[in-house]
Amino acid sequence: MLWLKTFHILFVTSWFAGLFYLPRIYVNLAQEQDARTYETLLGMARRLYRFMAPLAILTLLTGLGLFLYYGIGKGQGWMHAKLTLVLILFAFHGVCGRYLRQFQQGQQSRSHVFFRWFNEIPVIVLLLVLILVVIKPF
Repeated sequence: MLWLKTFHILFVTSWFAGLFYLPRIYVNLAQEQDARTYETLLGMARRLYRFMAPLAILTLLTGLGLFLYYGIGKGQGWMHAKLTLVLILFAFHGVCGRYLRQFQQGQQSRSHVFFRWFNEIPVIVLLLVLILVVIKPF
């Protein structure tokens, strides 16, 4: 079980690296005027998103393995809250993909300020998940 935990932490950490950095690329795309630089940033965003997708799946699979092994019973409300936050992260991942398609099609009209705020979502969710997992407040 320690191997499964180890790989789960590895996949979560790697996936989060993408969740942190992809919206930052969107900040730059939203304010970029030079077509060549825009295409370079767009290429970076595409490659990063393709890198993130398998990590999200591996995070889900190893997390499911841990969930099935340890189970969830009475008095583990923190786990229900954590799973809700995980669903929010997968929705965030999906929204990142939608924004990427909009940038690729030249249809993204949100400002760099929007993406600066959007970039904070995974940081806040990670903090909440860590509090739930470490402290187990309920």
